[in-house]
Amino acid sequence: MVKIIIKKKIKNFNKTITVNGDKSLSIRSLLIGSQSYGVCKIKNLSKSEDILSTIRGLKKLGIKIFFKNGICYLYGNGLNGFNYKKNITIDAGNSGTFARLLLGLLVKSPVAVKITGDNSLSRRDFKRITNPLSQFGARFITSKRKNLPLKILGTDYVKPINYFEKKGSAQCKSSVILAALNTPGKTKINAKKSRNHTELFMKYLNIPINIVNKRNYDVIEMSGENQFKSFNYIIPGDMSSCAFFIVLTLLSENSKLKIKNVNINPTRTGFIKIINKMGAKVKFLNKKKICGEFLGDIFVKSQKNFKAINCPVRLNSNAIDEFLIIFLLASKASGTSRFRKLEELNKKESPRLKIASIILRKMGVKVKLTTNSIQIYGNPNLTLKKEILVNDYNKDHRVFMTSVIAALCLGGKWVIEDRDSYKSSFPSFLNILEKIGYKF
Repeated sequence: MVKIIIKKKIKNFNKTITVNGDKSLSIRSLLIGSQSYGVCKIKNLSKSEDILSTIRGLKKLGIKIFFKNGICYLYGNGLNGFNYKKNITIDAGNSGTFARLLLGLLVKSPVAVKITGDNSLSRRDFKRITNPLSQFGARFITSKRKNLPLKILGTDYVKPINYFEKKGSAQCKSSVILAALNTPGKTKINAKKSRNHTELFMKYLNIPINIVNKRNYDVIEMSGENQFKSFNYIIPGDMSSCAFFIVLTLLSENSKLKIKNVNINPTRTGFIKIINKMGAKVKFLNKKKICGEFLGDIFVKSQKNFKAINCPVRLNSNAIDEFLIIFLLASKASGTSRFRKLEELNKKESPRLKIASIILRKMGVKVKLTTNSIQIYGNPNLTLKKEILVNDYNKDHRVFMTSVIAALCLGGKWVIEDRDSYKSSFPSFLNILEKIGYKF
């Protein structure tokens, strides 16, 4: 087991950086590109392990993909154009997004396709996907717990469905949208608010989709079996990756940071809205629209005197991947911060609410925890001189990166196990920290 040991805080900095391409859009561009007809050119594709798993999986299904001069070239074979062979097994690694969205594209598979994943992904719930895809006509062979590994066998007689997505899961919604691509007629979705990258992608490609935005739900109608041409796509920087450097800057001394060309899609900026309510002053500069998504530069500088928050539940789904780093900021705020209805956090790579409470308590922060909520009693004067061990966290990449940021901001001696866990989503994480000025 490879560990990382951090014994000192980061020094003040004034830097401009870029982060990896957005992971959600990287996976979607590959999967949607596989259904197009022709050669797609995708720029700034993330090179994380989740994306490499996606590429390997698509190659097993007969999709040609290669890189040249930093650009990803993907040869799409049209709708349901996969080359199905007998006894196909696709390893999704740690990527729930890839595994769940791919299942949507396999509803017409003429042979059984087996989907596997690592130990972390294999513990996660898949019946939220198998249930709606079964309504299209797909058949599944699963364990009693309806998790990985599983097999999917499609049908020639797919039929459109009416689907109610009640969890605020963009993965569930997107899987159904991708299944609708290969389905005759009109599929209707009532979806609790969540990331809308798949819908925007469909609009960018002029695929028939209609969206009515209501207060708590979006009503989506998708017409299927419409062939579409290949596309060129530029992937912006990942907001979830930026979150770590934003909090690092806020909690460091006399520091400034600009992050260029970041995805500032409103369904991805719940993190910014939450921390700004806590007193942070994070700014968007140079806003523009590319390939249907909003981009901008982020500017942030060191601050003090953050205030506690009673976090609005309506912001949860738009910040679900950033709550661990939000909890770190809350540990330095004045007062008691309250976060509710976060049961989805316990269905990620690790039970993140429980893991967060363990680490915060090791830091000396008072915490009250329930199955779906957490209260954090902040201490603006929090600094550390003791040793903290971070282990037994299921190699959750966000736990690792949050722990590194905590060590660099708060001091003490941190021993963090499973050093390479961050590579599943953010392979340049440590390299960027070294560019900012920290020497590991």
